[in-house]
Amino acid sequence: MLEQDFLPDTISSDVHLMSVDGPAFDILVTMSKFLCLGMPLMDVIRASTTRPAEAIQRPDLGNLQVGNPGDAAVLRIEEGRFEYYDVKQELLLGDKRMIAEKMVVKGKIWG
Repeated sequence: MLEQDFLPDTISSDVHLMSVDGPAFDILVTMSKFLCLGMPLMDVIRASTTRPAEAIQRPDLGNLQVGNPGDAAVLRIEEGRFEYYDVKQELLLGDKRMIAEKMVVKGKIWG
């Protein structure tokens, strides 16, 4: 679907009892998978932030506008060789991984 420019509207971690210890782990792993599949970075970010906020009708989330909570993640993209698996244990070899450097919660750096 990505090859035909049919991108997901939203991306979530899909963490549940059968995936929390792998292969989903967390939202950054899922975002990294889409990045490695060729989805443009801005589309990965949008599908993980503003689009889900729109879907749940929470315009105060998913963006950094004056008056909003001010929550954000400072991310970096690490290049290398990374193994990603899907729920059927099929392997995707990727060359990128998204890493959280810092968190900003209510406008203050945390962690």
